[in-house]
Amino acid sequence: MSRFYRGPESGYRPEDQQRWFAEPPKDPRRGQFSRDRARVVHSSALRRLSAKTQVVGPGSDEFVRNRLTHSLEVAQVGRELGAALGCDPDIVDAACLAHDLGHPPFGHNGETALDEICSAIGGFEGNAQTLRLLTRLEPKVAGPDRGHGLNLTRATLDAATKYPWPKGPDSRKFGVYADDLPVFTWLRAGAPERRRCIEAQVMDLADDVAYSVHDVEDAIVSGRFDPRLLEDEDEVARIVAQARAWYLPQTPEDEIAEGLARLRKGQFWVTSFTGDYASLAALKNMTSQLIGDFLRTVEAATWSAYGAAAEVPLTRYRADLVVPEETAVEIGVLKGLAAVYVMTLEERQPLYALQRELLMELVQVLEDRAPKVLDLPFATAWRDAADDAGRLRAVIDQVASLTDARAVAWHHELVGRPDAG
Repeated sequence: MSRFYRGPESGYRPEDQQRWFAEPPKDPRRGQFSRDRARVVHSSALRRLSAKTQVVGPGSDEFVRNRLTHSLEVAQVGRELGAALGCDPDIVDAACLAHDLGHPPFGHNGETALDEICSAIGGFEGNAQTLRLLTRLEPKVAGPDRGHGLNLTRATLDAATKYPWPKGPDSRKFGVYADDLPVFTWLRAGAPERRRCIEAQVMDLADDVAYSVHDVEDAIVSGRFDPRLLEDEDEVARIVAQARAWYLPQTPEDEIAEGLARLRKGQFWVTSFTGDYASLAALKNMTSQLIGDFLRTVEAATWSAYGAAAEVPLTRYRADLVVPEETAVEIGVLKGLAAVYVMTLEERQPLYALQRELLMELVQVLEDRAPKVLDLPFATAWRDAADDAGRLRAVIDQVASLTDARAVAWHHELVGRPDAG
């Protein structure tokens, strides 16, 4: 725990602890941010992540991560780094647990399909959907005319907002739909435009660190990637090119290659994998060491940059996270490695196409049969909508909430064609 953390709400202002919708007084022995974390932990949206795609579909392998296990790992990484910097651990923990709640079935592939369907009504973005779920859709706090989701505090909502801006002509990623601008404006009160609070920056880095390292671990255990392939210059070149194309577009290829070389020279880097107990333990040790090294480097660089404020917890907008360039490159090249050996495999492309088609067909049939086929909360939202755009958004909210398995089953029931399971 951070040497600066002195108990609930240390380093935060009263307005950071406010909630959008006023609630009756609660047990004062519990901190507001602890209550936020508990609300996320007990949410149905978090439970559903156990059946949503991370990289490969849930249930395809006993070892690989789903979105719930990934979120738990992100929370552990983020909580540790946040506490070391003086952030309230419960804020960071809650933001990390919540960061993927808005993702639809089939991961980013499903996100692409829903965004295409929603092009005329403001698009679909998993992070904007997360904010919508936290402030409107998740059943916890109800007002006289609408739900208020988990009704988290301002500081925790801000920490969960990875992209604090609405959709614009140059915004491929964004964090709020037009419908949700009032609560977004409230939670961003006093915040510098388009700047993320340090808790959100910690959450984002924890996400990158966790999935870059763990996706490589999953790829090795599943047999999709053999560490010995890195002895082949052509394979290294593939990884470097993929990392630059997807994650490090401003970084020269030779610097990316140097980042991979640094990782391979590390004391704990796994050079071969047989699947026996010793190699499994060595692989787990490698992932732990990589995560620890990344966190220690970022923590040291951040404190070095803000040394004059060393006795002040780095909360909200007192500081920005400092990620050294070498560390950013090493994280990016690990992501590139996973992309080469898992996400871009030719054998997976037909499945991706089938998944997108399934979601498009499911949205169409639900639109045609709404509201009677929708779950009651979404049917009510459909009936209350003022126009076709609002009705489509209600259908999209329904589909985005589905697990992979329920999307496949519902499509089979309503459409009756072969599914993408």
